[in-house]
Amino acid sequence: MEKRVRHASFHGFLRLIRGRWMMAVVSLYILFCSGATYIFGIYSGAIKSSLGYDQQIINTISFYKDLGANVGIISGLMNEVLPSWTVLAVGGGMNLLGYLMVWLAVTNRIARPPLWQMNVFIFIGANSQTFANTGVLINFVKSFPHGRGEVLGILKGCVGLSGAIFTQLYHAIYGENTTGVILLIGWLPTLVTLMFMIFIRPMAPVEDKQEKRNFYYLLYLALLLAAFLTLAIVLENLLSLSSAAYQVLGAITLLLVISNIAAGVQAERGLVAQLKQRDKPGTALSELSTTPREQKGEEKPSTECTLAVDHVINDKRKPMVGVELGKSSCSPSETLDSAASVDVLKNEKLSTKPKFITKLMLFYKAWPKRGEDFSIPHALLSLDIWILFFAVTCGVGTTLTAIDNMGQIGESLGYSKVGISTFVSLISIWNFLGRVISGFGSELLLRRYNIPRPLVLTVVLAFSCVSHILIAFPSKGTLYIASVIVGLCFGAQWPIMFAVISELFGLKHYATLYNVAAIASPVGSYFLNVKVAGYLYDRETHRQYMRMALLNTIHVDTMAPAPAPAMVRGGSAACMGPECFRLTFVIMTIVCGCGSLVSLWLVLRTRKFYSQDIYAKFRIVQTEGNEAQDK
Repeated sequence: MEKRVRHASFHGFLRLIRGRWMMAVVSLYILFCSGATYIFGIYSGAIKSSLGYDQQIINTISFYKDLGANVGIISGLMNEVLPSWTVLAVGGGMNLLGYLMVWLAVTNRIARPPLWQMNVFIFIGANSQTFANTGVLINFVKSFPHGRGEVLGILKGCVGLSGAIFTQLYHAIYGENTTGVILLIGWLPTLVTLMFMIFIRPMAPVEDKQEKRNFYYLLYLALLLAAFLTLAIVLENLLSLSSAAYQVLGAITLLLVISNIAAGVQAERGLVAQLKQRDKPGTALSELSTTPREQKGEEKPSTECTLAVDHVINDKRKPMVGVELGKSSCSPSETLDSAASVDVLKNEKLSTKPKFITKLMLFYKAWPKRGEDFSIPHALLSLDIWILFFAVTCGVGTTLTAIDNMGQIGESLGYSKVGISTFVSLISIWNFLGRVISGFGSELLLRRYNIPRPLVLTVVLAFSCVSHILIAFPSKGTLYIASVIVGLCFGAQWPIMFAVISELFGLKHYATLYNVAAIASPVGSYFLNVKVAGYLYDRETHRQYMRMALLNTIHVDTMAPAPAPAMVRGGSAACMGPECFRLTFVIMTIVCGCGSLVSLWLVLRTRKFYSQDIYAKFRIVQTEGNEAQDK
């Protein structure tokens, strides 16, 4: 008897740690350590001064950082054919290798590498973020596919909050040594990923009555963590804290992160209790697998209709003659016969055309509707995805330019190192809040009021113009407000974009399309951050030197061989004054406004699609899958 009890307890423990809610918790742990690219503003100054780079070179390194953090095609394709733990393991190794080499170069433990090697190092380290995001996020969305806005909001929010977490841990471990943060982001994410990667795996969706409530528990814990980090930032700016105080703040931060396991255990126990209740004799199966449509008193679609829907979903090349979704006007056998006869007639007509033209016509006729599973070629040739890509390129590119240059912006306006660290932390916290608010908020607006997600994206892009204007024309304290708006708007764009992609193009090839869309970030970063911000900053730096040279009656010819900066900090050029970034962020305002207008075009194109119940098909398929599994 005692042995049986121990066996049952062990079996229950295994079921608990292998459940999908425990997978959710360890997913959050991995993502809490996957946002090292968002604190580039903290350690970019150390790279600049140690290696003697100018601002355009720093922005070039930042571009390769953004390129690595968002070009995840390889991780997406690996996730299609390999287990998730292999994707995460590769990402962990790349993270350690890339950032460790950057740290060795900055601390002069290796010979000063050429610029192309630094670009490779930062690319490898940042590219590990795509492996972590792909390995975790794709499995998470497929395990919880119904509330995609909420799922993406909490997941991407954790990535956004990781910057503030890293900042607190770095102060607790390394104090004010900015090179220490490079080492921290090298070993910590790798350690966490290797510890928890075995828990990440694809799991079938399950009807869970408490699913939304459990997500809100995780959200409340994340909001509590964000509130504490905000309090820590305020204390660090108002008081002169000792190293012991920083260590206490770091320890509390770590405990708040770990506390998510309590919500995961509670959620998993509740799900197990529901499954046991369902398995009890006399319990009606329909009571536990009832869809929201049935709860409202609507009839469940008939077998004929369900088969027709499945036929349309699984084989889009066969048109359904005489079948209207939601009605059972014909039997499944009649429908299949009719579809087959129509295919024969169409194939006879196509056989008389050249082979290439025939393939093009078949490709065009097989074009799926919005909401169905697109193939990768169909999705990439869709106008919708390119409109979305351009709009997000403008929005993410402009806000990312502000994030990556926040250290230099604060320096040019005379802020201290603590103040610059505060800007980076504020951006990280509001980056998290932007992702959570846009994810949960867009889901709520869509379900209750049929407000399409692209419209929310349009509003976000328009609002981000305010932050660019505040940076272009700063006054006392406005940089704090700008940091909040930049973080909020940058974070808000990601859950909306990824949710729109999953809704318009389906989940079949979501891993690849997710990573294709993320390329918008490095594209925007290259043109706006490197070619605009870096160039204009260095031009203003040289102009200030010329002005100082004339005031000191130094002949221009003496400057020509080696032009010096207006001010020198740690051996690198530094521009001072609001004019250093004024023209840059006037341009950012115009670009972001154009992105908002383009996003409005997508709103008009998809308004009919978002006016319907876009999750109705999923609820039918999921309910039938649960019934088949029970049988």
